[in-house]
Amino acid sequence: MLTPSPAISPLLQVSQLTKHYTLPRESLFAPPGVVQALRGISFDVQTGRSFGIVGESGSGKSTLARQVMALETPTSGSVTLLGQDLHALSATDLRAARRNFQMVFQDPYGSLDPRQTVARIVAEPLSVQPDISSKDLRDRAAESLTAVGLRLTDLDKYPHEFSGGQRQRIAIARALITRPKLIVADEPVSALDVSVQAQVLNLMMDLQDQFGVTYLLISHDLAVVQHVCDEVAVMQRGVMVERGTPAQLFTQPQHPYTQALVAAVPRAGF
Repeated sequence: MLTPSPAISPLLQVSQLTKHYTLPRESLFAPPGVVQALRGISFDVQTGRSFGIVGESGSGKSTLARQVMALETPTSGSVTLLGQDLHALSATDLRAARRNFQMVFQDPYGSLDPRQTVARIVAEPLSVQPDISSKDLRDRAAESLTAVGLRLTDLDKYPHEFSGGQRQRIAIARALITRPKLIVADEPVSALDVSVQAQVLNLMMDLQDQFGVTYLLISHDLAVVQHVCDEVAVMQRGVMVERGTPAQLFTQPQHPYTQALVAAVPRAGF
């Protein structure tokens, strides 16, 4: 009799995640209002896969990204990465765990310090680690920069010397330098020209093949997640209204909100 194979635990598990924000009082005697940004969000992502979160502004996508990155504390629920509940860790343990998850932001210029060289920017996530020499930091920065298609001579340049697409490559190199298991990409191509978007998305897919990185990709654009992701969840007003493969959502959307998003996608995609 064959013994069943043990189930493989997901890399990332989000369970019943809620986040409420308290609004300023409108008057002295009125109770403060509450915005329910996330309402019971649950999903998991297997190692080496790409999970997309799509929805329009105000749907809760970026709030979810901040919870997964442990930049904010959820009202309730949990975010578990590699078996660790990130929001239950001490500050010291969370700092050590951060090498396993990094983030790529929407604005490639705004997320890069214009006063720092590319070498220092890319090496920043490693610079807080103990016992790493300046030479090792530069070598690792060079390795990460070449992995995203830039040159070694770019190490001593500054962000203003690059195009938008190149700056996003620098941001990806910075996220990649710790060899993270998970990269959270929040609208990584929305600030780029359409002609450059596919190049950056294809780079992300190539890096996934090369390093086995897992992506949580946040976007308002179904065409973007269709290009990259294995599975997609649609969010509306803090709730996950539909979930499936990109093919399922594009050909057989079930929820009216998903149907509206699909109808708005230009037919000439990537």
